[in-house]
Amino acid sequence: MKSEHAAKSLDIDAYTPAQIALRVESAGVAKANLSIVPTVVLAMLAGAFIAFGAMFYTLVITGSELGFGPTRLLGGAAFSLGLILVVVAGAELFTGNNLIVMAWADKRITGVQLLRNWVLVYLGNFAGALATAGCVAFSGVLELNSGAVGATAAAIAESKLQLTPLEALFRGILCNALVCLAVWLCFAAHSVSGKILAILFPTSAFVGLGFEHSVVNMYVIPVTMFSGLLESNITGLLINLGVVTLGNIIGGSVLVALVYWVIYRREWTQ
Repeated sequence: MKSEHAAKSLDIDAYTPAQIALRVESAGVAKANLSIVPTVVLAMLAGAFIAFGAMFYTLVITGSELGFGPTRLLGGAAFSLGLILVVVAGAELFTGNNLIVMAWADKRITGVQLLRNWVLVYLGNFAGALATAGCVAFSGVLELNSGAVGATAAAIAESKLQLTPLEALFRGILCNALVCLAVWLCFAAHSVSGKILAILFPTSAFVGLGFEHSVVNMYVIPVTMFSGLLESNITGLLINLGVVTLGNIIGGSVLVALVYWVIYRREWTQ
């Protein structure tokens, strides 16, 4: 009996994909049924957490002489801070919540419940990201290294605003496929360290490849406007967010959530 108990206590095997699907679906039901105030406050935290990751990325790549690829890899690893805080500390992130579609597809929640969660979380993320952008703009952080950090932030924001709608859409799709896969892998882990490792590589990949994350853009574009590094361009911001958000929904809800639902949760008849 003792040896059996010891073997179980040392079991570090990950949950299987089928078990992950069930866990993701159950989590989706819980998220959809969470009351308004906790949902909004947790969403605001997620907006702030992702902003922390984005500002860390901005700092890390500033002045790097490692070369394009290694610099982006290092920056992506730094940005992973944001998703680690969301998953481990606990918060509601719109892009990750696209996985709730699994619970909707299995008819465990209604379409109204799904949309309610998305709207509340999206608005909460936006509020948290904007508040953090305002704090950063007035903190003087962007003036570090004789203003080089601010110049990097401005270059990032400007590059996002210059994307064509088609580029923004497909970068949004690819981004949230990786983000939702990172969250999916977290459901396989039994430990905090396992969750962090699961987050690191997919997140580093989407950041390094320059894909588009709607909540990231809620911070990186406004912070440059608040600090006067870029002219105010509300129209450009809203267009970018609209297109990228649509791409994120397709990437997370269709390419990850629905695909895995079809594989592991849909009942197939012979």
